[in-house]
Amino acid sequence: MTPTTRLSAEDRRDTVVAAAMTEFAKTGYFGTSTEAIAKRSGVSQPYLFQLFGTKKDLFLAAVRHGFGRTRTTFDAVGRRARAEDPSTRHVLEAIGTSYCDLLRDRELLLCQLQAYAACSDPEIREVVGEEFNKIYRTVRDLSGADDHTLEEWFAMGMLMNTAAAIGREMTKVGDFSFAALGGLAAVR
Repeated sequence: MTPTTRLSAEDRRDTVVAAAMTEFAKTGYFGTSTEAIAKRSGVSQPYLFQLFGTKKDLFLAAVRHGFGRTRTTFDAVGRRARAEDPSTRHVLEAIGTSYCDLLRDRELLLCQLQAYAACSDPEIREVVGEEFNKIYRTVRDLSGADDHTLEEWFAMGMLMNTAAAIGREMTKVGDFSFAALGGLAAVR
């Protein structure tokens, strides 16, 4: 018989957040049951509530994790790009390419979209706004871009989200050209 390794509370929290991201990505905040999250993460519902208090607390932890992962990636890539070539264009292109890579993680993408969809709840809206603003400031500070350039860059990001969410079917739509999205529409 092999001994089992017991997870620390922090490791268990991370496991539950990962399971929550999977479930919330599929069915959103309002459609996801804590029972499904507990089952996926291998914990009991009472333990899930011991770790997070409420379903909303768990959703917010998943949202913060997803946005944090994006922001951390943008920060690392932006710093490297700025060291190579500090021009705004170079830094934005490098960060944008890193976002293409992040969008290959469908759960990350869908959890982000579900976070926006749940903004009818004021507490969720506040956290999503805070997290989005952190990403915005990271990109602004690293790139030195002006407001207009940032608006265009983030608009392209939302277009990329749409193309990635729809997937292969987007390449069949003849009204738009998504070639500049690096084949992102083919990601599924």
